[in-house]
Amino acid sequence: MYYARGFYGYGFDPLYILVIIMGILCMVASSRVSSVYKKYARIRSRSNMTGAQVAMEILRRNGITDVSVRHVSGNLTDHFDPRTKTVNLSDATYDSPSVAAVGVAAHECGHVCQHEFGYLPLKIRTAIVPAASIGSKAGIPILILGMLLSLPFLIKIGIWVFSLAVLFQVVTLPVEFDASRRALVMLDEYGILDQEELSHSKKVLSAAAMTYVASAASAVVQLLRLVLLNGRRRD
Repeated sequence: MYYARGFYGYGFDPLYILVIIMGILCMVASSRVSSVYKKYARIRSRSNMTGAQVAMEILRRNGITDVSVRHVSGNLTDHFDPRTKTVNLSDATYDSPSVAAVGVAAHECGHVCQHEFGYLPLKIRTAIVPAASIGSKAGIPILILGMLLSLPFLIKIGIWVFSLAVLFQVVTLPVEFDASRRALVMLDEYGILDQEELSHSKKVLSAAAMTYVASAASAVVQLLRLVLLNGRRRD
């Protein structure tokens, strides 16, 4: 009953401490991405190719002609949009010849290659996007409503709906790691970066990957907390 009261806000919930810690780790990981990127954004690649030029070269080398490279505003807002078939590179990446920009541009092209060549985890992630979107927006509200109305079945529905958003976070991990792996291989094979520069780009991509790891871990812990507390509530 002690944990059950915690679920409703009347007692101390030790699992919530872990949720807070994971939230802090997410912020630390995000901050580290910015600091690592800034560090290697000051190092110009010997090829002197900008992020946009690298992206176009990688697409050309892979025979991909229906994907364009565009400039988007913002800082580290780089992404590949399969709906419009565009590699969107941010202010910090598009015109920059730094090893950081080159790595990020190649990473986004890694996603293009995943899409072109049917990478299974990406297919799974794409398939669950609609459900995951609903889960991230509606899961917790449904759960809270179930708590307020003392409806156990509604609490269960909230947990299951929220789990869809968690699943998306988990499936994202292999997608992001594989995109970075592809990026580094292509940068090496195509002679765009030398070994020292590759190590710099790898540090940037590894720091970025840690943000996904922290987010996924935080989501899993939150889901575990909800499942355990709901179970204890019934005891």
